[in-house]
Amino acid sequence: MLVRTIEATAFGTNCWVLAEASGEECIVVDPGFGVLDRVHDLLRELRLRPVAVLATHGHADHVWSVTPLSRSAGEAVAVHVHPEDRYRMADPLAQLGEQVRPMVMGMLEESERWQEPERLLDLPSAPGAAVRLEVAGLGLEVHHAPGHTEGSVVFHLPGAVDDSRPEGAGLLLSGDLLFAGSIGRSDLLGGDPATMEISLRQVLPRFGDDVVVLPGHGPRTTMARERTANPYLLQLDGSRR
Repeated sequence: MLVRTIEATAFGTNCWVLAEASGEECIVVDPGFGVLDRVHDLLRELRLRPVAVLATHGHADHVWSVTPLSRSAGEAVAVHVHPEDRYRMADPLAQLGEQVRPMVMGMLEESERWQEPERLLDLPSAPGAAVRLEVAGLGLEVHHAPGHTEGSVVFHLPGAVDDSRPEGAGLLLSGDLLFAGSIGRSDLLGGDPATMEISLRQVLPRFGDDVVVLPGHGPRTTMARERTANPYLLQLDGSRR
């Protein structure tokens, strides 16, 4: 599978582009600040046709470019977000807080001001279970994993292999649930530490050690590496003993 990442110009957010191969349909996951031109360049280089934009959650650093990206594909491509984070799409900056919001607004050009997507669809979701989503020829499992936000999700592609780093089998777009050596914050508006712990305990065990993790921030990792070295996961294991 073709997997490419573009790092946003603010907050180091990873924007992921996935397709079966060059010249095929693709999905774009979490296009944040300042990625639009580089995503377009990548699409042209690899002759990819975006058919969906997916958000692991509704924070501004993960969705800021969803609307211009969806519009640039000709007929507006649908933007998919979990229903519990849909309210954030009206104004993603509103949840940043009074100190951070002015700083981010000062970084943006007038042309980059927020506009809500024209086609906004709810991601399928079932509490405690994976829901299948077929898009761009890819079979994704959508897992609701709240705690960072109310509508945070992860996307699992069973058996898929990253063509640029063919280690393991299976890919997990973990958003801000799990990072290399860390986990997402739960102290922001809409976050909850107890709910985050439940997601870590109940969602992550569904994925085998050979699954490669494509996080919302930072480098790729594997479930095996995180289970043996991530202090937050080790702390959870220790709390059960």
